[in-house]
Amino acid sequence: MSQRFIGHVIDREALPSRYPTHAHEPKFWEELGRAVATFGFLEDVLAKAIFALTATTRYEESELENAYKSWLPTLEKALVDPLGNLITAYEKAIRSHTDANVENLDDLLKDLRNAAAIRNVICHGFWGTPNAQGATIPSFVNRKKEVFVTPIDAHFLDRLQKGATELSCAVIDTVTHMGWQFPGSSSPGEVVWSSQKS
Repeated sequence: MSQRFIGHVIDREALPSRYPTHAHEPKFWEELGRAVATFGFLEDVLAKAIFALTATTRYEESELENAYKSWLPTLEKALVDPLGNLITAYEKAIRSHTDANVENLDDLLKDLRNAAAIRNVICHGFWGTPNAQGATIPSFVNRKKEVFVTPIDAHFLDRLQKGATELSCAVIDTVTHMGWQFPGSSSPGEVVWSSQKS
């Protein structure tokens, strides 16, 4: 006679408050949330930069029709693309721009790509129990099957958030440096696009 196994369910009432995030201090979660939110800001900045750069690129008369046809799909992609694809689209837009002259563009693009890699870890990793110093190695494996092994604590996340802010400012500067107002801001410069009729 075969043995019959009896199933069970989790006693939800016995779980710690805020499970499974109960083991970290609130400061850790605050810093993680601020870092994630700043990466959302960076994505928004990249999308607006793509809009500004593609809207202000000068074309030969013979190129105008094709440029206009490809503009809407480019802008639509900028609304839905993840960070890595936005960086690629931003690179294409800035390298194609007739007036762009960005010092250290390759360094900026490298920094953006490095930031995108860590952004994927903090947004998609599982945060296990912290060590005695309050750090956790998030459980994360990228598409190349590389396992993330760096311990992350609140201080790391604070520096990461500040770095994402600096990258956002650097992207904005690439637009405003050419004399354009950054879309959605009240910065000085010529307005890229106005919906108001004169």
